[in-house]
Amino acid sequence: MNPIIADAGVPMLFFHLPAMLLALLPVVAAEFYVAYRHYGIDKKKALKGVAIANCCSTLLGFPLFWLLWVVIEATTAGRALGLEGIWSKVYAVTVQSAWLIPYEGDLGWMIPAAGLFMLVPAFFVSVYVERWLLRALWADKDARSVASFSWRAHFVSYPVLIAVWLAYVLISLRRM
Repeated sequence: MNPIIADAGVPMLFFHLPAMLLALLPVVAAEFYVAYRHYGIDKKKALKGVAIANCCSTLLGFPLFWLLWVVIEATTAGRALGLEGIWSKVYAVTVQSAWLIPYEGDLGWMIPAAGLFMLVPAFFVSVYVERWLLRALWADKDARSVASFSWRAHFVSYPVLIAVWLAYVLISLRRM
């Protein structure tokens, strides 16, 4: 029988997915608004495309990206880096944002900070995955228009995800 390793780290996917699922409806609503109002896409077609694309990027795209980040992290920076100064703390949270080393005394601020950092690469993964799906779902739209939509929609919807993580940061800081 294998012993349970209590200090194995914090897999951030278990924090990201609930936050992303919580924000899914407001994100779909924001991107639907952009599709309908700014790109003139039929309401039903816009809602269907945006909902499918966001569900796929949330439930498939981001977890696959997270897994890739974990593999890269494990092969490059998968050890405790230390938290001696502010820059070492920022560095540790940045490079280990997929799977945090368990610095128990600092996890209260590290978890939301890692969540906020992961939004940056997640933004680009989401833009790409959703653009790719929407090109198939909105086949009558030219590729440039779909690409433009994907960028604009994410600049409108990602503040929702940022707000979820900032709320987590504020709650965590109040508890410290």
